[in-house]
Amino acid sequence: MKNMDQIPSATTLLDVLSPHYFVLLLLLVLPLAFFIHKHIASPYSKRRPLPPGPRPWPIIGNIHQLGKKLHISFAHFAKLHGPLISLRLGTQVVVVASSPMAAKEILNTHDRMLSARSVPKALPNKICDIDRVAIVWASTCNDTWKSLRALCRTELFSTSAIESQAAMREQKVTEMVEFLSRKQGQVVNLSEVVFTCAFNMICNLLFSKDLLSFEDEDRNSGLKKVVSRQMELAVVPNIADFYPILAELDPQGMKRKMSDAMKEIFGAWKSHVKERRETHVPGSTTVDFLDVFLANDFDDDQINWLAFELLMAGSETTSTTIEWAMTELLKNKQVLEKACEEVDREIKRNSIKESDIPKLDYLNACVKESMRFHPPVAFLHHRAQETCEVMNYRIPKDAKILINIYAIGRDPSVWDEPLAFNPSRFLGSNVDFKGRNFELIPFGSGRRICVGLPMAARQIHLILANLIHHFDWSLQNDEDFAKLDMTEKFGITLQKQQPLLLVPTIRRK
Repeated sequence: MKNMDQIPSATTLLDVLSPHYFVLLLLLVLPLAFFIHKHIASPYSKRRPLPPGPRPWPIIGNIHQLGKKLHISFAHFAKLHGPLISLRLGTQVVVVASSPMAAKEILNTHDRMLSARSVPKALPNKICDIDRVAIVWASTCNDTWKSLRALCRTELFSTSAIESQAAMREQKVTEMVEFLSRKQGQVVNLSEVVFTCAFNMICNLLFSKDLLSFEDEDRNSGLKKVVSRQMELAVVPNIADFYPILAELDPQGMKRKMSDAMKEIFGAWKSHVKERRETHVPGSTTVDFLDVFLANDFDDDQINWLAFELLMAGSETTSTTIEWAMTELLKNKQVLEKACEEVDREIKRNSIKESDIPKLDYLNACVKESMRFHPPVAFLHHRAQETCEVMNYRIPKDAKILINIYAIGRDPSVWDEPLAFNPSRFLGSNVDFKGRNFELIPFGSGRRICVGLPMAARQIHLILANLIHHFDWSLQNDEDFAKLDMTEKFGITLQKQQPLLLVPTIRRK
């Protein structure tokens, strides 16, 4: 595991931007620098200072100081400058929180003023259109956003709704186990298998059907790659984000690439939505969330965006979390043996049900420890809706705010031996990931907390428990688990750089 101090070279982020883009950038932005300094920067100098941070260069700010893995670069700066830092990326002010105290100030104390969101310039829709259809990417917590979240909470994620869905999730996991049993002795990409399972769980909530098949591995792998590519595009350095005046030019073609990826994802359910819309009877009993969409007169844009956000948030983060959890369990033999012993002791039958999960204290600790050590997302993304004072520093209006979950989970002032995978630290602990304990917030906190957290927690534990209950695992050619590559690939989700390729063997209990 790389130490956080080992950041990439200072020029790696600039390497993403080709030279002719950068020359164009300088020519277009240089005349603005003097205006910004004279009319915008100077008046602020008499107010409370921005949080400390590395000294920015004129025009480009701190772009040249960042590596491609921003979570590691920002964690390094936090060690040098403190738990709340600021940087300038072009004309954009970025504030990064890297401690539980700083996270609580942003997500709790000043949640109302700091709960807006910066919409990436790569998204193909205008902000006013996104605010009409989106939950995750809505720029403000407006009335439309509140009503959409309320609808999701009531119809999908209420206690009664989740209980009623349990049998379906158990059936999808059974199908996954049966597929892996047929693959005994063969190499499987665990992340793709889990992605298919989680994706179909949410598809059945939305559309009452599977949109992926375990047997059609080429299609599954293709869709997962498109999803992963789309999530990478959302965070790849974009000149238009650093210098909004260039947004309409789309100099890197980011908007076009994002639009193509999203059209391909929307196409996975386009024909099904069209068919159901044509046969929908107003006032009829609702069977799934698509019926709820149609009963509320949602147009295709609203259906596509909400389905897209729910599917991406639920499937990609679940597969990433379980891939990391399995990687750590396999690397730590004693931890895996203890987890298996608990499952065998508490579950007296072959199948595992959701109602069994509360009995598995050690498995729950393993999930928490994995989320601490390998959070599915590196950052929580917010924006200052109003100028605000946090920890005696000024957060200017429209500043982009990042809560570095990765850094918080590895902070030695918060965790004993933070670079050791030790689930036992959570046994007998009240620390949970439901937004109240700011040292462990993989799903966020405050009004922007993940709306699907209640279901995500269930499906992660259910899938992981079944993977260790039904199978023993090995690497191809019986390679040593201690040699697994633990490098992460930066994106909206922190996936493994090298996918976890495993050989399942049915476990004889």
